[in-house]
Amino acid sequence: MAPVSDHVGNIPSTSPGTSQDPLRADIRLLGTMLGNALRASDGDEIFDLVERVRRIAVDARRHGASSAQELHELLAHRPLNEQIVVVRAFGWLSLLANTAEDVHVERRRRHHRSMGSEPQPGSIDASFARLANAAAATTSIVDLVDRMQVSPVITAHPTEVRRQTVLNAVNRVAELLDEREQAIDDAERATVDEQIEVGVVTLWQTALVRLSKLRVRDEINEALRYYEASLFEVIPSIVADLEQHVGKLWSDDDRQPLDQAITMGSWIGGDRDGNPFVTADVVRTATRRHCEVALGHHLGELHRLGLTLSMTERVVQTTADLHALADRAADDSPFRADEPYRRALRGMYARLHAFAAAVLDGEVPGPPPHAQLPAYDSLDELLGDLDVVATSLAGHGAGPLATHEIAPLRRAVAIFGAHLCGLDMRQNSAVHEHVLDQLLRTAGVCDDYIDRDETDRVELLLAELSSPRLLRVLDADYDEQTSSELAILAEAAAAHAAAGRRAIPHYVISMADSVSDVLEVAVLLKEVGLVHPPRPGEPASSQLDIVPLFETINDLAAAATTLDALLSTPLYRDLVASRGDRQEVMIGYSDSNKDGGYLASQWNLYRAQRSLVEAAHRHDVRLRLFHGRGGTVGRGGGPAYQAILAQPAGSVDGSIRVTEQGEMVAAKYANPALARRNLETLVAATIEASLLDPAQLGDDDPGVADPMAGIASRALAEYRELVYGNERFVEFFRSVTPTAEIASLNIGSRPASRKPSNAIEDLRAIPWVFGWAQCRLMIPAWYGAGTAFEWFAERTPDGADMLARMYRRWSFFRATLNNMGMVLAKSDITIGRRYADVLVHDDELRTSTFARIADEHARTLEWHRRITGLDEPIADNPLLSRSLRNRYPYLDPLHTLQVDLLQRFRSGDDDPLVGRGLELTMNAIATGLRNSG
Repeated sequence: MAPVSDHVGNIPSTSPGTSQDPLRADIRLLGTMLGNALRASDGDEIFDLVERVRRIAVDARRHGASSAQELHELLAHRPLNEQIVVVRAFGWLSLLANTAEDVHVERRRRHHRSMGSEPQPGSIDASFARLANAAAATTSIVDLVDRMQVSPVITAHPTEVRRQTVLNAVNRVAELLDEREQAIDDAERATVDEQIEVGVVTLWQTALVRLSKLRVRDEINEALRYYEASLFEVIPSIVADLEQHVGKLWSDDDRQPLDQAITMGSWIGGDRDGNPFVTADVVRTATRRHCEVALGHHLGELHRLGLTLSMTERVVQTTADLHALADRAADDSPFRADEPYRRALRGMYARLHAFAAAVLDGEVPGPPPHAQLPAYDSLDELLGDLDVVATSLAGHGAGPLATHEIAPLRRAVAIFGAHLCGLDMRQNSAVHEHVLDQLLRTAGVCDDYIDRDETDRVELLLAELSSPRLLRVLDADYDEQTSSELAILAEAAAAHAAAGRRAIPHYVISMADSVSDVLEVAVLLKEVGLVHPPRPGEPASSQLDIVPLFETINDLAAAATTLDALLSTPLYRDLVASRGDRQEVMIGYSDSNKDGGYLASQWNLYRAQRSLVEAAHRHDVRLRLFHGRGGTVGRGGGPAYQAILAQPAGSVDGSIRVTEQGEMVAAKYANPALARRNLETLVAATIEASLLDPAQLGDDDPGVADPMAGIASRALAEYRELVYGNERFVEFFRSVTPTAEIASLNIGSRPASRKPSNAIEDLRAIPWVFGWAQCRLMIPAWYGAGTAFEWFAERTPDGADMLARMYRRWSFFRATLNNMGMVLAKSDITIGRRYADVLVHDDELRTSTFARIADEHARTLEWHRRITGLDEPIADNPLLSRSLRNRYPYLDPLHTLQVDLLQRFRSGDDDPLVGRGLELTMNAIATGLRNSG
């Protein structure tokens, strides 16, 4: 927008040919096109206003000053429609800059590979090179990869701010930027530029926010787009690379497909915790849509191959098995009489179509088959037929076709099956307690379950698990919550029957803190046949994993004790044995952070993992940890590669599940290049964390563990004194952040709070972090750290030097400080002060609370500098540092307008443009910071 040379703010100039030139050129190009689109649609006067705003913000940043007052005076009295244009302009500029940066990162990766350089950390090639350098035992590598399970789990997001329409258009711009770089001459480049300009104009005239809130069904469908966009292509490709690497180590007897090495999961449509909109109908919709997408993909690929494999028996000789497969297809067309592959594939299509019709109750995507053939009994039969095709192709010199056409589909069928991904069920332990109490009362078993102590509860639950009797009484008058939960469980059983056990493989229990919390779910699953009681000669068994989620600081501290007691219960141990002697445990980053602050959360998560590993080992059980990480550092986010390598020794062990929060899904899976980078990073880190010791120090080394325990305890006390020690802090929080407005705006599908309450304890962790990010204070990711470090240094000889040594030696501490540094770089006390000055009306509350936050922020910055040796929080990451520095001027006007709009909204201004403007500022600020909650 306006002078082209200024579109990238203060990006440092670079000499021709440096790696920054393409990025700089792309951002300038996109900025110019955006400015042209704005001028054409809104006129010169509005264009000039936006340019004036931009110049004020850029000049102030260059001189280290605040532009807030000048921007306020310029914009406060402008018509709302003009303010909204300003918000949209800087929001789109941020999004387009993000797009250019993503394209640039992928260019650098391609350039790196093309130069034959050493493989980059986070790649599978680099991981196997590290294993070779460390002389890792071949048998250990083969064993690990054979049983490896990496599972990203896509979740919805109550502060989701991006539209799928916008994501699709942005992806097209990214593709065109890539094409532009590879244009062979100016004429071709000009043609691409015209297409980019069409994309930018389209975006400028497209609504950034929705007219209505998303429904859960909408979120289900939006998440499913990423399978066609990237996952169907990328996951089989990464698995093929793994098989190639391990193939060099396998003996012929060891060779096997790695079909479960990478599997996707989802919470969308199965997560009921605090979300009343997830019903039995929604569960049915989710599992059905999953099956439609998976089977639709397989059918589409078979149809395509039926057109592609045109080999004639007049030229090649097929195997007898392929010939028999073609004959069974009942395809009597004379035009395909000599084309056995086409006939075979048409028969396979018809049988899969019949299989899909049974799973989907007759509504099958794609064209109808040429004939009605018997359905496959299972997809294993389809895999066998694909093997017949591949073997025959290889037999007459068409091996490349088998490798590049048949093998990817075979892997896709094995990986995605009929179910596509595992839908997790999740509910709060308090709901299970309520439902079970009603069942027990109505069945006449007991009328005081809720009042019983833990020992009595466990005894009663074990008795019920041992009995074949069901508790549900037909036609009983259960309340709405109990009836809904029972209907949802029945739908889960129906999904198992239709699409197999992988359709719903896990049941997660929120706020689990006792053995009875887990046994309650086992009893409820028994009601619908997903848990079987013991029979003569046959122990109790379960068809899905029951997964306790430990979320608060106290629950994490007691997690290993709870797991030990659970696994010491013989009947429950039988359930675990039926699941392959594997127990999954989920640990919550978000709620532990809201409960105790960043340092205490990180340390208690680390310590809990170590203790859980020890407890599982005592019972000869393989532990799989499920990491409930968010997109932001305040919710466990940060670079996944470093985060996994920083886990305690033995806690990964070849298997990991991790949530992919709604607002980050597009950033990770919108196209094949992004998906490849993200998934390969998870796989590489899992391999290295399982077979190497990145920390290079024992977990029980008192030289780091004891100091860290003291530091975390002091940080916890400081954080809780601020957040929970003053009953008026919630008033400050709800005044200084836009969290209260989320519930009334068209953002996400879930309520922001689990209960109808203003208490911080009841607020979801996601909007808690979202709100602090919007006002740039971001206290969940740093508050209390400065005080804790200072406390330790004052009480420990050479304490500051010891902290610096811990940073250099210990990957956990280094990752913790690096992630904190990223947030400190994004935080801005000056911006946060304006939110407080304008929006917190009580002088004493505002002055005392903000002064405390500002003092701790300065203290934390100073100690981060002393420990890491970095003058700026992210000085060791110049790419990110430059990116943030250049986008700050474009965030400043957004914050100024958001404060003004919040003031109007809260004063009762019911102009729809005020609410719309607020939504747009939330969207734009989240985009500029590259995360929302």
